Amino acid sequence: MISVEDWAEIRRLHRTEQMPVRAIARKLGIARNTVRRAIAGDAPPKYQRVPKGSIVDAVEPRIRELLEQWPEMPSTVIAERIGWDRGMAVLKDRVRELRPAYRPVDPASRTVYEPGEIAQCDLWFPPAEIPLGFGQAGHSPVLVMVSAYSRWILARMLPSRSAADLIAGHWRLLTELGAVPRLLVWDNAGAVGSWRPGGPRLTDEFAAFAGLLGIKFVLCKPRDPDAKGLVERANGYLETSFLPGRVFTSPADFNVQLADWLSKANRRTHRSLQARPLDRIEADRTRPPPSGSAGRIRNAGLAILAFEA
Repeated sequence: MISVEDWAEIRRLHRTEQMPVRAIARKLGIARNTVRRAIAGDAPPKYQRVPKGSIVDAVEPRIRELLEQWPEMPSTVIAERIGWDRGMAVLKDRVRELRPAYRPVDPASRTVYEPGEIAQCDLWFPPAEIPLGFGQAGHSPVLVMVSAYSRWILARMLPSRSAADLIAGHWRLLTELGAVPRLLVWDNAGAVGSWRPGGPRLTDEFAAFAGLLGIKFVLCKPRDPDAKGLVERANGYLETSFLPGRVFTSPADFNVQLADWLSKANRRTHRSLQARPLDRIEADRTRPPPSGSAGRIRNAGLAILAFEA
């Protein structure tokens, strides 16, 4: 490898003195190919140490075999399976590097959805004070649900973000939807569940609710807003297209106006789909739901009436 001084001199002779490659090579005693590389390169030569192999290289094929079958196998268990008796830090680094390639696609982050497969949920807090009675006003939460395939939007203002009110709100929206998606995607709402050191975990109330419906709740990872981008965009749509210029006299009045607006919004052509949610919702509704859940939703009238009261 030539020095930086030789590199600079080669370029000076070529650009300023207009000296040909052969003359430069003869003058400096450097091979012509080296001169050509110096002329073509935009950066001075830099010494780079040839990387040495890692002690993990020999067992990487076995690590890959285990991850292919069990993508979430802990590094400590992998070490036991392959008979690893060296330092754990270097093994954990390699497993951390390889693991993402073997994990299944996160269902919350897909861009192509099957009918009836996924609905994304979120709480929207409209920046408007709603009269609550007895001279009180507040910012009540709105449960928003978007069916991923059809982009059908459902929403309803709730009394609070407690687990009881959220579950009652789910009953209402799923009844309106007329179907039960296989997956409901949620952010880390405290009443629903959260990510802990061992992974995502539902609250007891929502674990029981998921078991009752026979569906799965997917909790997005922290700081991963893109995983529920559909419902986030729906929240923005509500804030910019439904809310401005409206006056509400109560939560019930809010829900009446919201239902009327949604009936029109779901009939408009969705820009990214180039189709109306109204034209795709039937596919969401006709896909076979989780076993027994449709009947449970149809029989949810008492729970909804209790919620309304």
